[in-house]
Amino acid sequence: MNDEFDYDLTPAQWETLKALRTPAARLPRMSRTTIDGLIALELAAMHGDTPLLTAKGRKVLIRGSSLLLQDLAA
Repeated sequence: MNDEFDYDLTPAQWETLKALRTPAARLPRMSRTTIDGLIALELAAMHGDTPLLTAKGRKVLIRGSSLLLQDLAA
């Protein structure tokens, strides 16, 4: 098992990570503290005033989505 992309994110962090998939013009209002936490984990980055999903963040999101589905099936 590859633990490289296993993170214990809060529900707010997961929701923010999912929201970062949308175009910048459509981003909902997000908690700066939550974004800062994702930046510290290198899952998000700032481009000017806009938070962006990093490649690492995208991998965590994809991996986490499949793990969430497994939890629902159990």
